[in-house]
Formats: sequence, C-alpha cells, structure tokens
Amino acid sequence: MVYVDVVPVRLDETGKLEAIGMLLCVDGDTILRSFPTGRVLFHEGVREALVRHIEKDLGAMALPQMPSAIVPFTVTEYFPTPGAGFVDPRQHAVALAYIVPMQGDCNPGSDSLEFTWFTPGDARTPELQAELSEGHAALLRQALAKIGEL
Repeated sequence: MVYVDVVPVRLDETGKLEAIGMLLCVDGDTILRSFPTGRVLFHEGVREALVRHIEKDLGAMALPQMPSAIVPFTVTEYFPTPGAGFVDPRQHAVALAYIVPMQGDCNPGSDSLEFTWFTPGDARTPELQAELSEGHAALLRQALAKIGEL
C-alpha cells in the first residue's frame, strides 16, 4: 500500500522556514499531533493524492505550492509489528513524504480538532515531539534536517 505524508510549512520571501504546521487529532483514547497523510487510491497519481489529502485535512484555502517534480524528501516503511521502525498495525505500507509550502489559510478537516503553526524552535523541542506518534516525530526531525533547521 502506498501512502503520502505532507509536512506543511510556511516560508518567508527568501525561502527560509518560518513555521511547520501540525494537526491535533484523536486516535482512540489518545490525543496527538500529526501531519496530513493518507493512501494513494487505485489509478490516482501521487500529485493528485497530495492535493486531495491537503484539501481534506487543511481545507480548500490552504493554497499549497506543489513541487514541480514529485520527488519525496524521504520514503518510510510502516511495519505491522512494533519494534521494526515505523508502525502501522493494519498493514505493511510505504509512505512518500513531501515538504509542501502553504500560502493560504489552513483549517482542520472534520477528522481533526485543530491545526497549529509552530516555529522551528518549538518543533525541535522534545515536549512537542512527544505529542506526535513515534513515526511522525521521526518524520518531523527528518523534515527539519532536510530544510537545514535541525
């Protein structure tokens, strides 16, 4: 199963990272922060999947700056067994992760409680990273390193 992960960012006019956006979601009995994510549907292109998940999770007015080339900044594998790295108890899945600048207003979709922008300094704190699933915390650290903020 192929998935896409989106790390929403705000950039200043020079391309420097100003903020990273995260959703606040309920997962069973747990409230945690996450990034927009979801599977690529049958006969759906990766670009279309990215746009669909951004609109579903952040709203039609998020106005993403889609990359001209659909090359992920990292690829992660989710295994159904704990201790094997990223975990998805339902299946073995591969996720293509993208850092996508947003130019519009981001609002949480119906599956989320809120959407919040965090400064790079806040995103680096262990306290905020502890609010993410283990996989999304690792994804955040990889995104910060890719952007040169770690």
